[in-house]
Amino acid sequence: MTKFSELQSISPIDGRYRSRVEELVPYFSQFALDRERVYVEIEYLIQLSELKEVKIELPPEKLREIYEDFDLEESRLIKQIDQDGYEGVPPTHHDVKAVEYYLRMEMREANLEELLPFIHFGLTSEDVNNLAYNRLVKGAAEEQMVPAVLDLVERLVELVEENADQPMLGRTHGQPATPTTLGKEFAVFLSRLIGELEKLQGRTDELTGKLAGATGNLSAHQDSFSRVDWLEFTENFVRRLGLEPNVVVTQIEPYDNMADLFHCFAGVNNVLLDLARDCWTYISQGYFSQKAVSGEVGSSTMPQKVNPIDFENGEGNLSKANSDLSFLADYLTKSRMQRDLSDSTVRRNIGVAFAHSLIGYKSVLKGLNKIEPNAEVLDDDLEEHPEVLSESWQTSMRKYGHIDAYEVVKDLVRGEDLDYEEIIGLIDELPLPTNEKARLKKLTPKGYVGLAKELAESVAEKARQVLEASRG
Repeated sequence: MTKFSELQSISPIDGRYRSRVEELVPYFSQFALDRERVYVEIEYLIQLSELKEVKIELPPEKLREIYEDFDLEESRLIKQIDQDGYEGVPPTHHDVKAVEYYLRMEMREANLEELLPFIHFGLTSEDVNNLAYNRLVKGAAEEQMVPAVLDLVERLVELVEENADQPMLGRTHGQPATPTTLGKEFAVFLSRLIGELEKLQGRTDELTGKLAGATGNLSAHQDSFSRVDWLEFTENFVRRLGLEPNVVVTQIEPYDNMADLFHCFAGVNNVLLDLARDCWTYISQGYFSQKAVSGEVGSSTMPQKVNPIDFENGEGNLSKANSDLSFLADYLTKSRMQRDLSDSTVRRNIGVAFAHSLIGYKSVLKGLNKIEPNAEVLDDDLEEHPEVLSESWQTSMRKYGHIDAYEVVKDLVRGEDLDYEEIIGLIDELPLPTNEKARLKKLTPKGYVGLAKELAESVAEKARQVLEASRG
């Protein structure tokens, strides 16, 4: 068989996008899972030895060298034990059992045969798997995914602050609406993003794990060493691994908290999807220009084009990620009669959802780094739509007691294409005091932005506090 090339990958994650998700390999590869299983088994054995009732002695540091020195060759050996067998050990066709046999070989090599009976003592494979997976998900979320979201927060803060007072035409239903500022529009996404980020960070601290035996009752443990407080042992061990203990379970940890985490990622992704689509639209309207990248091809036939490819790539990957996250959250929280193995193959795709999310984060950030607001286009757009000031007319009339203000103004402007001279003429027709008409005539779309600047700046300040707290 020829050597595998990324050009032969079925999934773009291990093909076209491999270089953009390399940082997830230590969390979601088979190698990462094997290493984490070894870690759980070793740490369990060490804590078991700390019980006076068990009466085994072992060198903790020597044992920890097994997972500290774990490399690809060790992972390949576990795979060989699983699929083909090794040195008299028949194939297990069970990857956790293969880890146990691998550890037996390591113990014999280290002259620690007295430990062999206690490797995987009283455990079911799901005790090892749930702790390994939850630790890997927690590590990936905290060490890779959240920092990528923080990079987006930081860039949005810059865009908010740089454009807090840049007026722009608002649009509702795609139609010209009362003005806002560009910084305020970015601030809306920034505010939503830090809200979802705070939920996400809270959920990573709540990831749970279980060590409860074959049907959740610690039966083998209790039967063998009845004087040990196994519930206390379990809680201490799970916390030792950085997770919250879930003690009332079946064979499996039900993954409710992991599902909540997936929903939090979907929330982050939804905000960024909305942002990507709006940026794409603003580019098409000329509100943003894009920095041309030397050597980059925009179109295969139209050389002048600078396409919004980063926002498009982000939209596609974030949409795919949310589909996967929704499926995972739904599927993993259900299991037939204590446990069935369908969850095993599904869990192997957690990294796929994280990878598409991470690609999306990087793409949107790249797009945000390339856009340049076009102040001239933004100002011209405002000048072309003076009719958006009609909101101020009807509220002014209300202020002076006219209950039919909306209807009066609607009859004057709805569906009309008006210029400034016509606007001035219409203001003269309004039943308002002369001084109030004079004030309305001086009002311009650029000046009718309310508290947009103040709102934008307040969000940017809060976001900076979040960045400081998250990055220490």
